[in-house]
Amino acid sequence: MGCAFTKNLTNGSGCNSSVRANNKSGNVSNNPLEVPEPPPPDPRLPLNARQKFQITKSWKGIQRAMEPTGVSMFIKLFEENSELLNLFTKFQSLKTKESQRESMELAEHASKVMTTLDESINSLDKVDFFMDYLHAIGRDHRKIPGFKKEYFWRIERPFLTAVKDTLEDRYTENMENIYKITVHFILETLIAGYEEAESEDVNSNTKQLEDNQDATT
Repeated sequence: MGCAFTKNLTNGSGCNSSVRANNKSGNVSNNPLEVPEPPPPDPRLPLNARQKFQITKSWKGIQRAMEPTGVSMFIKLFEENSELLNLFTKFQSLKTKESQRESMELAEHASKVMTTLDESINSLDKVDFFMDYLHAIGRDHRKIPGFKKEYFWRIERPFLTAVKDTLEDRYTENMENIYKITVHFILETLIAGYEEAESEDVNSNTKQLEDNQDATT
């Protein structure tokens, strides 16, 4: 039925002529093995399409070791910023690396933070969701007594160190650069959410003060 494959190869007639016609109109690729170019990434994303693909692939190595990577990250965080232990009532007694490494509470919290990072990296192709998700988490940190938005940046270097330790030789110079760009983007977005809540609190307090002044006049 239809066009014979060998006939098309030998005399170029039949269906092959229609294929050539479609090629001229741009409907069919000249190369049947050609893979279509992926759509350009969202302009808000600081990664190009190749970098996004590379970190998504690399992150699978972290997904297989989420808890130990997270614990390593927090041990490094507290090593460099011991005062941050005071933000966690459950961790204040964990003064040594050994006690931190053995703490179930720290492991649980580290896993939660790593889950946030996992959700973020897996949402790089859905930037609206990425923004909404991290803004909400940033807003929640506004409610933590004693927490300052600058503290978000404290996790950057411990995160990169923990990822390097987990990936080992897979953590190339190129991947280090991509992880730096990505974690910077994540932290910027968290801070934006924190600042939204901060601004709302200021506006609410100002309005309350004005209402109180009106009530007394």
